[in-house]
Amino acid sequence: MEKVILISIDGMRPDGFTGCGHPFARRMMELGSYTLDARTVLPSVTLPCHMSMFHSVPPERHGVTTNIYMPMARPLNGLFEQIRLLGGVSAMYYGWEPLRDVSRPESLKYAGFMNAYMEDHTDAILTDMALERIGKSGPDFVFLYMVETDEKGGHDSGWMTPTYLDTIAAAVDNVRRVYEAAGKEYTIVVTADHGGHDRSHGTDLPEDTTIPMFFIGKAFEPGKKLDGVSILDIAPTIAAVMGVPAAPEWEGRALGR
Repeated sequence: MEKVILISIDGMRPDGFTGCGHPFARRMMELGSYTLDARTVLPSVTLPCHMSMFHSVPPERHGVTTNIYMPMARPLNGLFEQIRLLGGVSAMYYGWEPLRDVSRPESLKYAGFMNAYMEDHTDAILTDMALERIGKSGPDFVFLYMVETDEKGGHDSGWMTPTYLDTIAAAVDNVRRVYEAAGKEYTIVVTADHGGHDRSHGTDLPEDTTIPMFFIGKAFEPGKKLDGVSILDIAPTIAAVMGVPAAPEWEGRALGR
């Protein structure tokens, strides 16, 4: 089973990514296939977007339309569950507690949580935790979620403010650390869940619904710009890289060479 790390940087707009000033941002576009104009789902809110990221269906299908989890009327497997079906081992490190519901009970072997609303520098600490677990156990799939870009950058200071751009630069530096530590053994997928405007998000404005994505690994052509990409494509793409079957209900497509 090929191994994958998925990194979600909450609220990262494409122009925030390109304007953050970190040299590894340009390097990410050289290392793998990428897009700066992928589309997320509506409402462009964190939990609905992540449910769609992991289950490859829009919110009207999985039923989560706010940041409060609602059980599915017609349950379907997400990426974690499909990996478990083949005996794969998954880990998750996250800074916002409601994200626990993107995986069902018993789908994770390892997990780490720090409340980013109560602690500082949680993105870097969670990255350390993920890298420690990768070094010790080498899980097949690792999900690392960073929220300071959204919380301290977007909501507290405003999208595209200097503080927001600084939080993106810090997140990109965490991606650099992951790549340098694990890029030879893992395919690395980096995405945002949504963008933002002023101090908010959730609308159908392009600033809220346009997101960047990066796919770094042997299944992807370096420097290739991808077109027509949706957040629904993430789960099928990771499943294809890992050799895991897609759930029959998934609506996205697998990307790659």
